[in-house]
Amino acid sequence: MSDEIRRLEEALADALRTVEELNEVVTDQAGRIELLERRVALLMQRAAEAEADQLSGLPLADQKPPHW
Repeated sequence: MSDEIRRLEEALADALRTVEELNEVVTDQAGRIELLERRVALLMQRAAEAEADQLSGLPLADQKPPHW
């Protein structure tokens, strides 16, 4: 009986270690996804502003530079 308990304890320890490792991976990925979402939103905003500037009918020389 004690061998069975020992094996179960070892299996539980392995499972807990795996869960902790997976939690670290998921947490890291969540941070990366959040960063990428912010970058995509910024790029979409810049693209929309550039499109609005082009549609405004102003000559290119009168449009504000994209870095402003």
